[in-house]
Amino acid sequence: MKLKIVLQTIRPSFLILTPVCLFLGLSTSLTAGSPLNFPLFFLILTGAVSAHISVNMLNEYYDFKSGLDLKTTRTPFSGGSGALPDNPAMAEPVLIAAVVSLLIAIIIGIYLILIRGMLILPIGIVGLALIITYTQWLNRLPFLCLIAPGLGFGVLMVVGTHVILKGEHSQLAWLLALIPFFLINNLLLLNQYPDIKADASVGRNTFPIAFGLVTSNIVYALFILAAYSLLLFYIVKGYIPKLSIIALIPMPFSIFALSGAVKYTANIGNYPQYMGANVVAAISTPLLLGISIINA
Repeated sequence: MKLKIVLQTIRPSFLILTPVCLFLGLSTSLTAGSPLNFPLFFLILTGAVSAHISVNMLNEYYDFKSGLDLKTTRTPFSGGSGALPDNPAMAEPVLIAAVVSLLIAIIIGIYLILIRGMLILPIGIVGLALIITYTQWLNRLPFLCLIAPGLGFGVLMVVGTHVILKGEHSQLAWLLALIPFFLINNLLLLNQYPDIKADASVGRNTFPIAFGLVTSNIVYALFILAAYSLLLFYIVKGYIPKLSIIALIPMPFSIFALSGAVKYTANIGNYPQYMGANVVAAISTPLLLGISIINA
């Protein structure tokens, strides 16, 4: 039973985002001539997943301690797992597990710096700062809260993977990282809609709370436009192969999710098909992009 509770707070279904972003970084490193190093990539994957687990568990712990878990209406995509309100004695073990996961990520990060060089250090420092500050501080700063998910997953993981595997920075990796940056920002942005009242009651100040849902919908639409316009631009300029046009396939899912946000606003949690479409777009777009690059 205890193991089941801990697994719930890990949010396993959310972890797929990490290997997808790493895969895109792997694809750019192979394009740059890096050999396919499975042991090194597995080490990166272990560290990144450990960091993601730590974020999820810290978020669960602090949401329980603040009382937020008792105020949210849970959906498959928002409101927490509900594991700790039903089992309050497990709060401290979950916190310990979160810290252990973070330590594993830090140890792996230090080892990677030792074997691959100091280029990774700034990426690691920013990533560590995002993990530690996200739930307690960044959620009170609307603009930073808006871009933190895309920065952590879309930029740091894509670029970091490339730098570790290739040993140097790449313009292509930075350019392509912008695509998941915008889509992953949208992933978390939409998930905040159902929790607006609950989040505000505990002092959070997310973008939807600070600027309202109309403005949030406009930002969501602009992020869709930015992500897929950049993809087309890169293809036209020859930065990525023409086959990368397949990464446009998930775009209708983003548009469908936007239509739900406009129609149902804060009640979108009652219509999980829209939130699910948001997840599909955020995950499948970088996945298809990476596949197209590797194939070419």
